[in-house]
Amino acid sequence: MRALGLDLGTKTLGLAISDRNKEIATPYKVLHWNGENYELLFKDLDNIIKDKEVDTLVLGLPKNMNNTFGFASERSLKFKEELEKRYKIEVILIDERLSTVEAENYMIASDASRKKRRKVIDSVAASIILDTYIKMKGNKNYEWWEKGSIYNS
Repeated sequence: MRALGLDLGTKTLGLAISDRNKEIATPYKVLHWNGENYELLFKDLDNIIKDKEVDTLVLGLPKNMNNTFGFASERSLKFKEELEKRYKIEVILIDERLSTVEAENYMIASDASRKKRRKVIDSVAASIILDTYIKMKGNKNYEWWEKGSIYNS
């Protein structure tokens, strides 16, 4: 079974997929939506979750730099609830502060054009979120693991 990383934006959902051992995160694709109707996303997610045999969803939680929740955090928490209702599988929240900045820096360092970066930035950010989960899952010293989330740490 695999894990699927998700980076929810106002108009896109970046996706990353793990290998079957949940050891490697790879950018997968970017889904586009209107920012209001999750059904547009669920249509594609239904197929991806089934076809890729996903048993864990890893959703980025965009906290403010002062560790508070803002509009984007609330949107992700609502999306988490909808994902859990629909798929009945584990949804892990990962603090995603600066994941898009990190993705942008990574792509600039790899000499990706601005046009290319714009197309894939959200899936690269999702892979950073998923990679964070994979690394933390492997480190049994993290207390959050039993709680299933790091959003409140």
